[in-house]
Amino acid sequence: MKQIFLVVALIATVWIKPGFAQSSQTQSLLTSYYDIKNALVNSEAAIAASKASEFSKILAGIDMKSMPQPEMKVFMGLQDKLAFDARHISETKDIAHQREHFANFSANLFKLAKAVKLTREPIYYDYCPMKKSYWLSDNAAIKNPYFGKQMLSCGAVKETLK
Repeated sequence: MKQIFLVVALIATVWIKPGFAQSSQTQSLLTSYYDIKNALVNSEAAIAASKASEFSKILAGIDMKSMPQPEMKVFMGLQDKLAFDARHISETKDIAHQREHFANFSANLFKLAKAVKLTREPIYYDYCPMKKSYWLSDNAAIKNPYFGKQMLSCGAVKETLK
């Protein structure tokens, strides 16, 4: 009886652990993205740069082997693009330049979010008509990272991932 319990526990651990690891990793990636977005909303270029550096480290540490094959393929196709924009955001204190890269960064992270379950919480895909660009948010209230306080509530939720 004890051996059966141990075998069942081992199988459950092997079967459940990769999904949990992926969920934790992808949640950290999304949380880091939100930190960058919030820094841009507040026009804090130094914080955006620091948070983009953290994002790069988390991105590089993702264990793709724990992902199902279709998700891993999408992740691999977007990993370099996300790293490129995160690196550019981290290497400058020029908020305008950071915001330029944030547009592509957001579009690519949204592609990842559509293919890979990043969180159990809703992800709001918001649109700025003045910039003609999107961003992701963890709540439905609009806080525009492209213009900050100048046009804080400019934009609209265009899609919600659940």
